[in-house]
Amino acid sequence: MFKDETAPLNKYFSLPKVDLHRHLEGSLRLATMLDIAKQHGVTVPVSMLNLSGLVQIQDQDPMTFSNFLEKFKTLRLFYKSPDVIHRVTREAVEDAAKDNVRYLELRFTPVALSRAEGFPLHDVMDWVITSAQEAARKHKIKVGLIASVNRHESLELAEQVAWLAVEHIKDGLLGMDLAGNEAEFKSAPFYDLFKEARQSGLHVTIHAGEWGPAENVRDAIENLGAERIGHGVRVLENEKVTALAKERGTVFEVCVTSNYQSGVVKSLPEHPLSRMFENGLKATVNTDDPSVSRITLSHEYQHVVEDLRVPMETLKDSVIVAAQSAFLPDVEKTKLIASLKKELKL
Repeated sequence: MFKDETAPLNKYFSLPKVDLHRHLEGSLRLATMLDIAKQHGVTVPVSMLNLSGLVQIQDQDPMTFSNFLEKFKTLRLFYKSPDVIHRVTREAVEDAAKDNVRYLELRFTPVALSRAEGFPLHDVMDWVITSAQEAARKHKIKVGLIASVNRHESLELAEQVAWLAVEHIKDGLLGMDLAGNEAEFKSAPFYDLFKEARQSGLHVTIHAGEWGPAENVRDAIENLGAERIGHGVRVLENEKVTALAKERGTVFEVCVTSNYQSGVVKSLPEHPLSRMFENGLKATVNTDDPSVSRITLSHEYQHVVEDLRVPMETLKDSVIVAAQSAFLPDVEKTKLIASLKKELKL
């Protein structure tokens, strides 16, 4: 399943990239986790190999929803201090820059980051914003932030996050995301919250049509005001929902390896991304949780072209679609699109 590290990634690495769907909590380096464990007494295996089995998908693992989510139970143990949150944020941005990502929208879940030590949500948000900005300047990458809340957690917590997010729009916090278990938890309790978030100037992206049916994509578009859909790979199961997404110009943040590892698709060649392109949907290619999946965006581009047989020109076009779909102010977005088109020779 996983590409050998010596595989010829150069032509994919050299492409300028846009990643619209990357979770901070799924981006921690193994070496950093070992450092944190030593400094803060986190009880995990002391070897890189054994720790990897707890926090990263292995070739021999069952490719299931439950196994994928299990990795995050261990990951949540590591947010032990402000310094840790600063560090993992800086490193997530640096890792994207090293992979030739020109624009990154990094989403983070303040509730998850705060929980291990009971940090105030407003402090967590400040730490992530400060470090993301600092790393973006240092590594010459543009970064936007998205605050994520979970369906299976309380509306009160989500309201706190939304209120803080609106306060930080001026600091590059661009949008809100609804994530979590869509198979067992409805989004209806969050309708009013996301309406208010949009009215306050936040953009909206919603996880839908991943572990739930195409109907959840319709719900996200019509009732939550989603401009973009996280994953959404089951949209093709319903022609009317596919037509709605086309009509509204809804953008899909597709994460190929993640969809395989979490059991959404049975194998990489069966992934519906190529059919999404053929059906005229606006699909983009993203990482989701690069550390958990043991990938970079270059790996994802390689999978898309070599395993899914998507033409290179279609992939390049999707990079531009991703830039056009960025939650950036118009002036910054126009500049990003122009620079990418020039570099991609489009």
